[in-house]
Amino acid sequence: MAQRMQQAVEEGQQQICEGLEAFEPEARFRPDRWTREEGGGGLTRVLEEGQVFEKGGVNTSAVWGTLPARMAEVLKVDALPFFATGVSLVVHPQSPYVPTVHANFRYFALGEDLSTPEDEWFGGGADLTPVYPTLEDVQHFHQQWKDVCERHEAVADYPDFKEQCDTYFYLPHREESRGVGGIFYDYLRSDPEALLAFTKDAIQSFVPAYRPIVQRRKDRTYGPPEVAFQRIRRGRYVEFNLVYDRGTKFGLETKGRTESILMSLPLRARWPYNHTPEPGTPEARAAWFFTPRDWLQLSAADVPPAE
Repeated sequence: MAQRMQQAVEEGQQQICEGLEAFEPEARFRPDRWTREEGGGGLTRVLEEGQVFEKGGVNTSAVWGTLPARMAEVLKVDALPFFATGVSLVVHPQSPYVPTVHANFRYFALGEDLSTPEDEWFGGGADLTPVYPTLEDVQHFHQQWKDVCERHEAVADYPDFKEQCDTYFYLPHREESRGVGGIFYDYLRSDPEALLAFTKDAIQSFVPAYRPIVQRRKDRTYGPPEVAFQRIRRGRYVEFNLVYDRGTKFGLETKGRTESILMSLPLRARWPYNHTPEPGTPEARAAWFFTPRDWLQLSAADVPPAE
């Protein structure tokens, strides 16, 4: 299982990078291979200042050793030998009309013998963070993940995973969601073979979930006001990742590789004091989307009209 999952994430990284690079005339993901002294390593691939993507990172890792005391405490397990592998990605586009996107898919095992681990589980998810959301984009993204879950209904539950995503990607101090959600899950153990099949399908489904949105929005004209609002919303992304994100906090606390952990942060963000969009503006309308909703049951008539 460990070897097959590692192969799946490495193949997925290549497929995702190729899918994103197809939008770029020149920019490419630069590889940065690293090793972990305690065991294992990974490959960080980062694209910056492209024509379509301001910054994108697609990381894989496969690490092993003895579970650090801090990690054992969080997981509420003994400090056993462990193996962990996964792929994680964040993409911040140039255009304010193309949403930021995040996804990760991971596997964790405990025990001396990985062929018969004492415990093993899967986790992951994908979520969309638009600056100027549209119902068309939100519904396309959610429908893709609903379809994936329904293809693996024995182990995947879209309504449950959506609710977990809405709960997790929330900024209590702002009383708003980071974006429009997607799916999120963790500690899935019920059927490892079925979960591996679901994970492989989910990894392969990322590009189809995101590519049509990029294609629709990347050439729309924008100017300084839209960029200014984009950077304010990017600030919300930074707040979540540095204050609430479990992966970021845990990685920094356990002295993980800092550059790979903070790869998720945008190149540019703003925090103007007490910013409040003017009523009736597209920026004010965007706030309607930053509350969890049953997106796939909505119609255009349910969305506040554009001014």
